[in-house]
Amino acid sequence: MAEAIEEARKAEAIGEVPIGAVIVRNGEVIGRGYNLRETDHDATAHAEIIAIREASKHIEAWRLLDSTLYVTLEPCPMCAGAIVQSRVKRVVYGTHDPKAGCAGTLMNLLQEPRFNHETELTSGVMQEECASLLTTFFRRLRRKPASN
Repeated sequence: MAEAIEEARKAEAIGEVPIGAVIVRNGEVIGRGYNLRETDHDATAHAEIIAIREASKHIEAWRLLDSTLYVTLEPCPMCAGAIVQSRVKRVVYGTHDPKAGCAGTLMNLLQEPRFNHETELTSGVMQEECASLLTTFFRRLRRKPASN
Protein backbone atom coordinates (compact mmCIF):
# COMPACT_ATOMS: atom_id res chain seq x y z
CA MET A 1 0.00 0.00 0.00
CA ALA A 2 2.93 2.31 0.61
CA GLU A 3 3.74 2.17 -3.12
CA ALA A 4 0.12 2.98 -4.00
CA ILE A 5 0.35 5.99 -1.67
CA GLU A 6 3.48 7.11 -3.50
CA GLU A 7 1.53 6.91 -6.78
CA ALA A 8 -1.25 9.00 -5.18
CA ARG A 9 1.31 11.64 -4.24
CA LYS A 10 2.31 11.86 -7.92
CA ALA A 11 -1.30 12.66 -8.79
CA GLU A 12 -1.47 15.26 -6.04
CA ALA A 13 1.74 16.91 -7.26
CA ILE A 14 0.09 17.69 -10.60
CA GLY A 15 -3.24 18.79 -9.15
CA GLU A 16 -5.09 15.51 -9.65
CA VAL A 17 -7.17 13.82 -6.95
CA PRO A 18 -4.56 11.80 -5.02
CA ILE A 19 -5.47 8.22 -5.76
CA GLY A 20 -2.81 5.66 -6.58
CA ALA A 21 -2.68 1.98 -7.45
CA VAL A 22 -0.11 -0.75 -7.96
CA ILE A 23 -0.52 -4.33 -9.14
CA VAL A 24 1.79 -6.98 -7.71
CA ARG A 25 2.34 -10.49 -9.06
CA ASN A 26 4.84 -12.95 -7.60
CA GLY A 27 6.31 -10.20 -5.43
CA GLU A 28 6.96 -7.88 -8.39
CA VAL A 29 5.15 -4.64 -9.19
CA ILE A 30 3.85 -5.15 -12.73
CA GLY A 31 1.59 -2.12 -13.01
CA ARG A 32 1.35 1.36 -11.54
CA GLY A 33 -1.11 4.15 -11.94
CA TYR A 34 -2.43 7.37 -10.51
CA ASN A 35 -5.36 9.54 -11.41
CA LEU A 36 -4.94 11.47 -14.66
CA ARG A 37 -8.56 12.41 -15.43
CA GLU A 38 -7.95 16.17 -15.52
CA THR A 39 -4.55 15.91 -17.21
CA ASP A 40 -5.72 13.53 -19.95
CA HIS A 41 -9.29 14.89 -20.19
CA ASP A 42 -10.37 11.26 -19.86
CA ALA A 43 -13.07 10.02 -17.48
CA THR A 44 -11.53 6.54 -17.62
CA ALA A 45 -8.05 7.66 -16.50
CA HIS A 46 -8.45 6.30 -12.97
CA ALA A 47 -5.46 4.90 -11.09
CA GLU A 48 -6.76 1.32 -11.24
CA ILE A 49 -7.44 1.41 -14.99
CA ILE A 50 -3.98 2.79 -15.73
CA ALA A 51 -2.36 0.14 -13.49
CA ILE A 52 -4.39 -2.64 -15.14
CA ARG A 53 -3.34 -1.47 -18.61
CA GLU A 54 0.33 -1.32 -17.60
CA ALA A 55 0.22 -4.72 -15.90
CA SER A 56 -1.45 -6.33 -18.92
CA LYS A 57 1.21 -4.92 -21.22
CA HIS A 58 3.93 -6.09 -18.85
CA ILE A 59 2.76 -9.72 -18.84
CA GLU A 60 1.43 -9.57 -22.41
CA ALA A 61 -1.97 -10.91 -21.33
CA TRP A 62 -5.26 -9.39 -20.24
CA ARG A 63 -5.87 -11.94 -17.48
CA LEU A 64 -4.17 -10.74 -14.31
CA LEU A 65 -4.63 -14.01 -12.46
CA ASP A 66 -2.55 -14.41 -9.30
CA SER A 67 -2.17 -10.64 -8.96
CA THR A 68 -3.07 -8.23 -6.18
CA LEU A 69 -4.18 -4.67 -6.82
CA TYR A 70 -3.41 -2.18 -4.04
CA VAL A 71 -5.35 1.09 -4.29
CA THR A 72 -5.67 3.99 -1.89
CA LEU A 73 -9.44 4.48 -2.38
CA GLU A 74 -12.19 1.89 -2.73
CA PRO A 75 -12.84 1.20 -6.44
CA CYS A 76 -15.73 2.90 -8.23
CA PRO A 77 -18.19 0.94 -10.44
CA MET A 78 -16.06 1.39 -13.57
CA CYS A 79 -12.85 0.25 -11.87
CA ALA A 80 -14.60 -2.62 -10.09
CA GLY A 81 -15.86 -3.80 -13.48
CA ALA A 82 -12.37 -3.58 -14.98
CA ILE A 83 -10.95 -5.49 -12.02
CA VAL A 84 -13.48 -8.30 -12.49
CA GLN A 85 -12.96 -8.34 -16.27
CA SER A 86 -9.17 -8.52 -15.90
CA ARG A 87 -9.48 -11.37 -13.37
CA VAL A 88 -7.45 -9.70 -10.62
CA LYS A 89 -7.25 -12.23 -7.79
CA ARG A 90 -7.22 -9.83 -4.84
CA VAL A 91 -7.91 -6.16 -4.14
CA VAL A 92 -6.52 -4.33 -1.13
CA TYR A 93 -7.76 -0.79 -0.59
CA GLY A 94 -7.06 1.92 1.92
CA THR A 95 -10.16 3.96 2.59
CA HIS A 96 -13.85 3.64 1.83
CA ASP A 97 -15.59 5.79 -0.78
CA PRO A 98 -19.03 6.78 0.53
CA LYS A 99 -20.04 8.31 -2.83
CA ALA A 100 -18.94 5.65 -5.34
CA GLY A 101 -17.46 2.68 -3.49
CA CYS A 102 -18.28 -0.61 -5.18
CA ALA A 103 -16.19 -2.93 -3.03
CA GLY A 104 -18.62 -3.02 -0.14
CA THR A 105 -19.72 0.53 0.66
CA LEU A 106 -22.54 1.18 -1.83
CA MET A 107 -22.45 -2.31 -3.30
CA ASN A 108 -19.89 -5.03 -3.81
CA LEU A 109 -19.28 -5.66 -7.50
CA LEU A 110 -15.97 -7.38 -6.78
CA GLN A 111 -17.66 -10.28 -5.01
CA GLU A 112 -20.92 -10.44 -6.96
CA PRO A 113 -21.60 -14.18 -7.38
CA ARG A 114 -23.53 -13.66 -10.64
CA PHE A 115 -20.33 -12.52 -12.40
CA ASN A 116 -17.89 -15.03 -13.86
CA HIS A 117 -15.11 -13.92 -11.46
CA GLU A 118 -15.01 -12.93 -7.81
CA THR A 119 -12.12 -11.08 -6.22
CA GLU A 120 -10.69 -11.52 -2.75
CA LEU A 121 -11.00 -8.27 -0.82
CA THR A 122 -9.18 -6.56 2.04
CA SER A 123 -10.14 -3.06 3.16
CA GLY A 124 -8.81 -0.49 5.60
CA VAL A 125 -5.08 -1.00 4.96
CA MET A 126 -3.25 2.19 5.94
CA GLN A 127 -6.72 3.74 6.07
CA GLU A 128 -5.80 6.89 7.99
CA GLU A 129 -2.96 7.81 5.64
CA CYS A 130 -5.07 7.14 2.53
CA ALA A 131 -8.02 9.14 3.88
CA SER A 132 -5.75 12.00 4.96
CA LEU A 133 -4.37 12.38 1.43
CA LEU A 134 -7.89 12.95 0.14
CA THR A 135 -9.21 15.17 2.93
CA THR A 136 -6.11 17.38 2.81
CA PHE A 137 -6.34 17.68 -0.98
CA PHE A 138 -10.01 18.67 -0.97
CA ARG A 139 -9.58 21.05 1.99
CA ARG A 140 -6.79 22.82 0.08
CA LEU A 141 -8.91 22.89 -3.09
CA ARG A 142 -11.84 24.53 -1.25
CA ARG A 143 -9.50 27.24 0.10
CA LYS A 144 -8.25 28.26 -3.35
CA PRO A 145 -9.82 31.43 -4.72
CA ALA A 146 -12.00 30.81 -7.76
CA SER A 147 -10.36 31.77 -11.04
CA ASN A 148 -12.29 33.54 -13.78
